Amino acid sequence: MAETPKSPDRKTPARKKPAAKRATKAAATDEASVQAKPKKAGKAKPTAKPVAKKPAKSGSAKADAGKPAVVRSGEELRQATAAWRKSGQKIALVPTMGALHEGHIALVEKAGRIAERTVVSIFVNPAQFAPNEDLERYPRKEDDDLKKLGALGVDLVWAPTVEEMYPGGFSTGVKPGRAAAGLETDFRPHFFGGVATVVAKLFNQVRPDFAVFGEKDYQQLIVVSQLARDLDMNLEIVPVATVREKDGLALSSRNAYLSETERAVAPNLNLVLSEVANAAAGGASVAHLKAAAQMRLLTLGFAKVDYVEVRDAETLGPYDVDSGRPGRVLGAAWLGSTRLIDNVPVEL
Repeated sequence: MAETPKSPDRKTPARKKPAAKRATKAAATDEASVQAKPKKAGKAKPTAKPVAKKPAKSGSAKADAGKPAVVRSGEELRQATAAWRKSGQKIALVPTMGALHEGHIALVEKAGRIAERTVVSIFVNPAQFAPNEDLERYPRKEDDDLKKLGALGVDLVWAPTVEEMYPGGFSTGVKPGRAAAGLETDFRPHFFGGVATVVAKLFNQVRPDFAVFGEKDYQQLIVVSQLARDLDMNLEIVPVATVREKDGLALSSRNAYLSETERAVAPNLNLVLSEVANAAAGGASVAHLKAAAQMRLLTLGFAKVDYVEVRDAETLGPYDVDSGRPGRVLGAAWLGSTRLIDNVPVEL
């Protein structure tokens, strides 16, 4: 559920190493895929392989060599997951918009450690794009994504069409709660309504036991957690720490659109937010820290700063260090035509 990237100046570097093995799974699920073998004891482990063997037809599940099975209709999805659910196997869902990078890989690996079955959704959600955001240019790399997911042992990819997700006459949306107030909403007021609607649909379609989200999009993580809790979705939202480059820059598909000069400046966002977090933990004035941080980012080469805020880490409400509650520093800033977001915890 990422923001809309601009036209790239250069391509994202290819991933150098294959994904790690799903070490903590039970032996029968270490190589979970459409070719996975049944468990030797207890209930047989169903797989998506029977789905792949069905006669080819539009929307049917399909698994190519080295790739997981792919389903594009709700009926195919229900068929593929029914046996897993019946046998009591836990399902983890990783929602994505594709164009997968190492940050997404970390989410998938986490899913593989906490559940017997992993479903990754790939859907570029038009409901979270504003008219001035170029939906058509959003990167779509399904073939490459499937190869990466196959190497990770993903059991199933849910890749619905726009017509499947939003059929003719669709008119219902989900209004996110107070965690969506401010921050990103001040600059992209449409965004969280689109995210909340598509996430609610994905949860209802896949019916996972766990849904894995990265802390990189921290406000989104809190909005989704509130949605699942308030609407009794009966699943656990599992956060995964932000994956970073060696210089501290948070991994994002948007990083590929930075020029060489902009890329050199970009890690300063994490640096400045970390400075704010350390000072906030020491009791410094939050109002002073925010103003100073924005000026420092501009001095370091950022073209524009949308916000630097210190918030309660659990509610995203106002932060009071004396309360002893966890805090979070969140920021969004521009380098040329590329908007970067990041966040760091306040360590008390």
